[in-house]
Amino acid sequence: MTQDELWLKKYQEVKAFIETNRRNPSRHNPEERFKYFNWLKHNKKLLNAGEMKEDRVALFQNLLEKGKYRRVNQYK
Repeated sequence: MTQDELWLKKYQEVKAFIETNRRNPSRHNPEERFKYFNWLKHNKKLLNAGEMKEDRVALFQNLLEKGKYRRVNQYK
């Protein structure tokens, strides 16, 4: 597999996680941290530094928007 294929595979995994759980991966859960959180954090750093490949930028920004679910007051 090429690096682009690996990146897209991990992108799909993280996207599925966010859509299923309606939240971003937790850094406190070891399973989520090593599977998804570290990848997400690394790519945020690349995006902010301007080092991310152009074809990945739009996909990754879309993923970040999906992770911004609003909290719901459980006492209403």
